Amino acid sequence: MAHLGSGRRHALAVPVGLALTASLAFLPSVAASAAPLGNTADAATASKADTTGPKLSYVANLNSYATVTAAKKAIERAGGTVVTAYEEIGVVVAHSQNPDFAKQLRAQRGLFVSVGATRTAPMQAVQTTEEGATQRLSEADAAKAAAQAQEGQEPLESNQWDLRTIKADEAHKINDGSQDVTVGIIDTGVDDTHPDLAPNFSKEQSANCVGGVADTTEGAWRPYADGSDHGTHVAGTIAAPRNGIGISGVAPGVKIAAIKVSEPGTSLFYTEAVVCGFMFAAEKGIEVTNNSYYVDPWLYNCKADDDQKALVEAIGRATKYAERKGTLHVASAGNSNHDLAGDSILDDSSPNDTTPGPRTIDPKVCLDLPTQLPGVVTVSATGDKGLRSYYSSYGLGVVDVAAPGGDKWQVPATPDANGRVLSTVPGGGYGYKQGTSMAAPHVAGVAALLKSAHPSATPSQIQAMLKGQATKASCPSQIYNSAGTLIDATTCQSKWGQTGYYGYGVVDALKAVK
Repeated sequence: MAHLGSGRRHALAVPVGLALTASLAFLPSVAASAAPLGNTADAATASKADTTGPKLSYVANLNSYATVTAAKKAIERAGGTVVTAYEEIGVVVAHSQNPDFAKQLRAQRGLFVSVGATRTAPMQAVQTTEEGATQRLSEADAAKAAAQAQEGQEPLESNQWDLRTIKADEAHKINDGSQDVTVGIIDTGVDDTHPDLAPNFSKEQSANCVGGVADTTEGAWRPYADGSDHGTHVAGTIAAPRNGIGISGVAPGVKIAAIKVSEPGTSLFYTEAVVCGFMFAAEKGIEVTNNSYYVDPWLYNCKADDDQKALVEAIGRATKYAERKGTLHVASAGNSNHDLAGDSILDDSSPNDTTPGPRTIDPKVCLDLPTQLPGVVTVSATGDKGLRSYYSSYGLGVVDVAAPGGDKWQVPATPDANGRVLSTVPGGGYGYKQGTSMAAPHVAGVAALLKSAHPSATPSQIQAMLKGQATKASCPSQIYNSAGTLIDATTCQSKWGQTGYYGYGVVDALKAVK
């Protein structure tokens, strides 16, 4: 599965070729989902292309002088079928069974900067950054929490230690956020029928982007019947309303939208769907996106590899385009306990859609997408005691801010004494999850409060406020390991007013509304 953000997915590095995006804005227009073009000669050439390979999806990134029409014809001559073309960023999504499809297009340097397969497994009719399975809240535990709720609290809020950690409960006494601000949840889908999500849900800004083309039909954005509860859990943390039902979100007055990008059956997050998600968010005027995942099938995308280089390029162009349109991106740092600023990392999980093999990568050039892309807010996870969560990845100069993601070893003084994060799950229920996937939505919620208070602020200005208002946290002397044992925190480094564990500090919702 694509790695979701109960933690978040694996982190990324610096973007490739983003300087091209400015000139690409002048490419000739093309319909978002145009049918393949080509004359009779092109069709004849395409019919001779090798079709003995598995059907794979590809992204082709145009250079600054190429036209989309010329790129489409080249794709068809190589035996490809165009799925969609994003003229604004010069990215074309195509399918092909030609084993040499990418190689043939890469040879046409006058048209393409990079071309790569988005997967290693044949296409079939994703993953997140949570750590462990969901613990559903029982009726008995819900009743116990409701009995201990104080005046002004939601029924289950006594178990939401995470809200109090970032002072969201105090912020709600001043401002819940504006309905003019929407957080787009790029994830496994959201159950908008949940009574604790429906009041703030924006159907007009929701879609299913699986396959690379946005489907906005009613309910397309919901989780698969046998699918993940990940996106629904993230949604509640961001903006469950204060309506006397269940929990409260960090920004209970803002809107949420669902952009589903996970494959059915596997929950993998492939590049074509993620690019579609960012472009859809930009088109629909979404102010903040939450990204609690990493883009499959590579935990880290190395630019020395032709395929992985193309994925970095395509997603980097999409995030930068959406940022220029006013969208701030928040992403989880991942649940691998990796030092994203270290000299090397052992990646033994890639590619995760076929047979992974061990490889040692340099995180400075092999990136966790979209976490390590420029302009993206990278979030690490903490527990109730303020320590970095045992699973959370980290890195000095990579992590921007920290937020509660939960840690089963850091036990809070709440009715349930559960160190994970409580939020909504499909079917009207509630459950506990932990991961950097749970930390990122806390930051997305605070960013939405900031955007509500400063509607004209740019994404970079919102990011600066998140960092400037964060509660500083120094390197701890000890942290918990995965076995629940306190160990020396020798991996934490500090410099420039930041630490590798917490970045600029833990986000503060109260300062956001003041």
